Amino acid sequence: MSRISLLLAALCATVPAHSITAEAAPVTQQTASPLDFQRVFASPSLDGPQPREVKISPDGRYLTLLRNRTEDRQRYDLWGYDRESGEWRMLVDSLKLGSNRELSEAEKMQRERKRVGDLKGIVAYDWSDDGRSIIVPLDGDLYLAGLDGSVRRLTDSPEDELNSALSPGGKYLSFVREQRLWVGSLEQGAQKPITPEESAKTVHWGEAEFVAQEEMDRMSGYWWSPDESRLVVERYDEAPVNVVTRAAIGAEGTRTYEQRYPAAGTPNAVVSLFVMKPDGSGRVEIDLGADKDIYVARVNWARDGKTLYVQRLDREQTRLDMLAVDPGTGKSRVLFSENAAPKSWINLTSNYRFLKDGSLVWWSERDGFGHLYHYANGKWRQLTSGDWVVTKLVSVDEARGRITFTGTRDDVLAPQLYAANLDKPGTPERLTETGWSNAAVANKDGRTFVVTRSSPSQPSQSYVADAAGKRLAWVEENRLDAAHPYAPYLAGHRAPSFGTVKAEDGSDLHWMMITPKMEPGKRYPVFFEHYGGPHNQQVSRGWTGALPQAIVDKGYIYFRIDNRGSANRGVKFESQIWHAMGTVEVADQRAGAEYLKTLPFVDPKKIATYGWSYGGYMTLKMLQADQGLYAAGISGAPVTKWELYDTNYTERYMGDPRKVPEAYQASDAIANATKMTDPLLLIHGMSDDNVVFENSTVLISKLQADAVPFEMMLYPGYTHAVKGPKISKHVWDTIFAFLGRHGVTPPQ
Repeated sequence: MSRISLLLAALCATVPAHSITAEAAPVTQQTASPLDFQRVFASPSLDGPQPREVKISPDGRYLTLLRNRTEDRQRYDLWGYDRESGEWRMLVDSLKLGSNRELSEAEKMQRERKRVGDLKGIVAYDWSDDGRSIIVPLDGDLYLAGLDGSVRRLTDSPEDELNSALSPGGKYLSFVREQRLWVGSLEQGAQKPITPEESAKTVHWGEAEFVAQEEMDRMSGYWWSPDESRLVVERYDEAPVNVVTRAAIGAEGTRTYEQRYPAAGTPNAVVSLFVMKPDGSGRVEIDLGADKDIYVARVNWARDGKTLYVQRLDREQTRLDMLAVDPGTGKSRVLFSENAAPKSWINLTSNYRFLKDGSLVWWSERDGFGHLYHYANGKWRQLTSGDWVVTKLVSVDEARGRITFTGTRDDVLAPQLYAANLDKPGTPERLTETGWSNAAVANKDGRTFVVTRSSPSQPSQSYVADAAGKRLAWVEENRLDAAHPYAPYLAGHRAPSFGTVKAEDGSDLHWMMITPKMEPGKRYPVFFEHYGGPHNQQVSRGWTGALPQAIVDKGYIYFRIDNRGSANRGVKFESQIWHAMGTVEVADQRAGAEYLKTLPFVDPKKIATYGWSYGGYMTLKMLQADQGLYAAGISGAPVTKWELYDTNYTERYMGDPRKVPEAYQASDAIANATKMTDPLLLIHGMSDDNVVFENSTVLISKLQADAVPFEMMLYPGYTHAVKGPKISKHVWDTIFAFLGRHGVTPPQ
């Protein structure tokens, strides 16, 4: 049977999926095949099918997702499932429709912001609010997918269409082309620009500015009113933003881009909002206040379309104002404000819903942990509480007065789906099984869910559930049977163990460890991976993937620990990096290394540390702070000077370098670079537009000038994510060849 046939059969199954045990292999699998890096990054994925962008139609009948191909794990097509007929159908075949033309630089950068720059085919799609249409961007053009499998091409132009959307009733198609917003009839296909033609090339309409996309999780630059009568459109001008000449260094040539990059302590783009009709007439500017050096964080229409809500964040990111705006006049007033705790910041969220009666379900950290509140008639009522966090507001069922959300109430390492009564919340009801790390999406009325879960012994699964959490059908069972791509490696699978060590302030630091099959009396090297930055949690009870297993198969212990500053532990835990990056995180990783050295099966002289991006920065700071503690360090795409990184992210945690230069001097990785005495491997993509390559060239120059030995591997043409079937193998072969040269090897 084909994988699709197996999937269709699985949809009607009611028994739980197979899972492999912690140490034992299934009886049908007696010996394990060796797992190497070539197989880890080849197709099909060893994790099994990995659907993306799982969505439910507004009426709850259809389920859609992007499914990657067996023969090409990076190419995705659009699939739909009709719950009434029980049938799956490929709605859009990316190979048949795609042109494979080169995308514009703007499209490439948007994909980088969404972390899908290495994917092919369909990477995004959107339902119309009426549930009758799905708009699909593909290779720079737009298509309309029908639920019967029909596909209609909407645009065919040499320019890319960005940020496409259908108006709520499906009457209009809108998109951004050449920095202007275009709108027109969906049926007649007569789209035209509705925003002014600007003389300055620095002005953009209908797009989110760089930091909104990269750091604020806001990809949209325009918003339709519920009745389709008006739009709110962002206009931003990058003229004040400093120009950085970014060199995209390729294998056979170099392209240079004059990129407007708002580095910490420098001006941001000037953002304004306008309300207008679908033809561009009646344009009214929204009053965002006298201070123009602010961030527009979120924009929402009230359910009745009579009020517009704009979240205004100050430059320091310590105060968030919810503005209530009259869309007819543009006048605004502050509905309420959120203020950060002392020596902390505001964490932006999308975990909120405006209700029909004008009230609001809202996420806030005002009590020290991320929880839900109900705001009505100027008063607040807390809906969840405790020393745990709500990780996502999944749905609000207004008719039944019920909210659902994921959170860490039972286990910080394994989020669960919960339900609570909106009027009398009480103790939340758990709707998912413990022992699994869970995520969920819901349909519009919050009565149908798609739950995605995994465990240390089971790759990601997804299923349709009813309002009580009962599984109705598998979306992707991903059964670990003989047909699964991971089957040849089941016998060698090693389950992780978990534990805690104490930080200097008494906090519990969670760690995860995977050990190879060990012989008594022998000591083993450690591959110590870290990230260390905010808004990230590395240790969970979810599936870790094939890469750590391949490292363990080489005879290494694989280890991670979450330091202070990481996510989902509350304001006090996270805020310890305020104006002090590269301090407590380094100390907590040290605590992990010192714990490892106490274990009788660890070789204390062979602990190698590795990290990418913030993790690459951490590698440098760890080698500088604790010479001799680590046998070697691998630093991938590191930030080395925080003055080189963007305003929104850096100033949130470090403050403005013009006001606190001493904090930046202490936190950079350049001043003490020559203190690194342990072997270092530096890796960077030479076309990186996120952590720009200059971060590494500054470090390279410093080390060379002071005759400090190090090794490096640079990747022409690659951006911040150096990934791909062959190139990923090269990266990891390079890492372990480096460790081999420096004696960080398993026992004989």
